[in-house]
Amino acid sequence: MAITKQYLKSRPVCKVTFTVPAEDAKKVAVVGDFNNWKASKDSSLKKLKNGNFKGTLEFPKESSYEFKYIIDGDYVNEAEADGYKWNDYAGGENAVLEV
Repeated sequence: MAITKQYLKSRPVCKVTFTVPAEDAKKVAVVGDFNNWKASKDSSLKKLKNGNFKGTLEFPKESSYEFKYIIDGDYVNEAEADGYKWNDYAGGENAVLEV
C-alpha cells in the first residue's frame, strides 16, 4: 500500500493518491472522518490492469484525518500511514493522514 501527496501552489489543498495492491478484490474504497466513514463513488478506488486499486482525493492543507480502506467489506489500515490513533468505537486503531 502507498500514499503520495502533492501540495498545490494555486489552492490550499493537497492531492493524496492512495494505491492498494488487492489483485483478488472486487471493490476498494477509502473511508474516514472526512466522509463520515461511508464509501461512495468519490471514495472508491479504480482497479488497474496490474491488480492495484488507485484513486486521488483532495484534502484541505494543515489538517489531520483518520481513515481506513474497505476491501471487499473488510476494514484495513494503511501500512505507510503517517500514524495511528486508537478509536474506542471501532475497538482498534485507525490510520492517520497528515496533510
